[in-house]
Amino acid sequence: MSPNSQTLSVLVENKPGALTRVTALFSRRGYNISSLAVGPTEHPEISRITVVVDVEQHRLEQITKQLNKLVNVLKIVQLDPRQTVQRELILIKVTADSSTRTPVLEIVQMFRAKVVDAASDSVTIEATGTQDKLTALLGMLEEFGIREIVKSGEVAIGRGGRAITDRALLS
Repeated sequence: MSPNSQTLSVLVENKPGALTRVTALFSRRGYNISSLAVGPTEHPEISRITVVVDVEQHRLEQITKQLNKLVNVLKIVQLDPRQTVQRELILIKVTADSSTRTPVLEIVQMFRAKVVDAASDSVTIEATGTQDKLTALLGMLEEFGIREIVKSGEVAIGRGGRAITDRALLS
């Protein structure tokens, strides 16, 4: 992860076009979104967009101000990695024939991942964790031959009992 990597949690009204408006703001300013995850919250009328972008702090403040002006945006929180739980999901298809299957399965077990599909010449592994954990897993599986990778965007939630959706609904 880059030292300028910033994670934002953006609460938006669950309406068509809200995601497009948020991502277009980053695109228009030339910032690449390195991770994006979107889903409904515990309130059906609110969706949560988790955006990871590589941007300096002062530029992020400008983006945040502009995001706040968008229709459908309810709340924006910059997430501090030390104060949040962050996870990604990855599916990895790895070459694993009869001679390599056992060491692949040992790596899967070591990372508390699981095999979700097996064929005679490959296994598909599901793992969740931090970017560092998933990078380490990929590094260990590389020698067996990675055929395909699918990653979700990073999701993050603040530690403790406070919820940003509660605060957004009060605003």
